[in-house]
Amino acid sequence: MLQANRVRVTVMTTMFVVVFGGSLYSQTGVKPINDLPNPFRTVRDWAHPPGSAPWAAVTAVEAAPDGSIYVIHRCSGNSCAGRTEPPILKFDKSGKLLKSWGEGMFVFPHGATLDAQGNLWVTDAQIQGGKGYQAFKFSPDGKVLMTLGKAGVASAEPGSFDEPTDVAIAPNGDIFITEGHSGGTKGNDRVSKFSKDGKFIKSWGKSGSGPGEFNSPHTIALDSRGRLFVGDRSNNRIQIFDQDGRYLSTWYQFGRPSGILITKDDTMYVADSESWGPDQPGWKKGIRIGSAKDGSVKYFIEDMESTTIDHSGAEGVGVDAEGNVYGAVVRRQMLEKHIKK
Repeated sequence: MLQANRVRVTVMTTMFVVVFGGSLYSQTGVKPINDLPNPFRTVRDWAHPPGSAPWAAVTAVEAAPDGSIYVIHRCSGNSCAGRTEPPILKFDKSGKLLKSWGEGMFVFPHGATLDAQGNLWVTDAQIQGGKGYQAFKFSPDGKVLMTLGKAGVASAEPGSFDEPTDVAIAPNGDIFITEGHSGGTKGNDRVSKFSKDGKFIKSWGKSGSGPGEFNSPHTIALDSRGRLFVGDRSNNRIQIFDQDGRYLSTWYQFGRPSGILITKDDTMYVADSESWGPDQPGWKKGIRIGSAKDGSVKYFIEDMESTTIDHSGAEGVGVDAEGNVYGAVVRRQMLEKHIKK
């Protein structure tokens, strides 16, 4: 078994090197990290939508400090366009449905986060019928507090979006939104920054595989130092920036990142939902848990179909105050709860 204390991460400009007991692996040959402890037991299909309806594609899950669990799904058929069911569901910690909302607002609900005031942010990553390509800020009871982007418009203009995938909120209220999903339009493959009142500040990034370039930046999170961790999914890596967009480093050891969550103590949870095929040989799907401070990977919650291409694993990841981990599963359409043993 690979012991976590034998992993050291070194970042040198454009190359990432992992030291495994003296053996070196370059960026193109990072050894798959699968053989790690799993201190959780899994409950699949936790909680249920209104009327005990089956889950649609679950794309994001966020745990609030008061114990509430927010779950975002994409309605029947993997799209909310023309649907009447609510895509945003709020549960208590036992799985009881407390509230639901968002009917008729979204096309393709995607990423989500909670800010320090307990408000829920959700992005819409597709457009149809004059809707989509926006980010919404909701109060805990579902009231719309802010909307960013132009409804139904794909644009690279400042303040507009093309495939907005996720959102992160800094302690001072600054808003960071990733763009680019390969879902129909070209996608901007960038990060856009706004002030707390929604004023556009700047964007950075472009399509590519070099430092500061992106290929489907699918998720974004902040650590305790204020660094931005961007899950550059189709480049199979995490890129790290400061809040002005200055490139800091690249990590490959967490697999192919679809979702990233970093807790206050800098424990980092990375949902790898798509490690399959020739670009990620040997990697298994699942949730890798480690440190945003030093890049070590300590635990691995292996997906139930970790080596198949028929289904993806969890894309979104949430963690409650008790340390339980929630996985938002898209293709198999379920919400998983991984309970600490």
